[in-house]
Amino acid sequence: MALMFDSRIPIVFGTHSDRRDGDFVLNEDFGRELSHGVGCGCCVQRTPAAETFGQLFLRRARGEVTFFHRVLVTGDATAEFAVRAALQSDPVAAARFRLT
Repeated sequence: MALMFDSRIPIVFGTHSDRRDGDFVLNEDFGRELSHGVGCGCCVQRTPAAETFGQLFLRRARGEVTFFHRVLVTGDATAEFAVRAALQSDPVAAARFRLT
């Protein structure tokens, strides 16, 4: 039997009461505009949720936020849909994060 290790950061949906040690709580509505201009090479076709996860990954790597093992998304159903869509359509976000 081959063992598989998935090093992507897990994402779960819940409320603040579901928070555990090592979690990063993300409460976003993902309705904001992208930080770069329209047609920017790094943001073409990236959704606000995908952009948020990209920035979160960079902040974690740079030590700008406390190191976390899991992301807890506490938004509403719209936020959950945005996260799921970002992980399905954005290869960079999908390479770094996964749904559990």
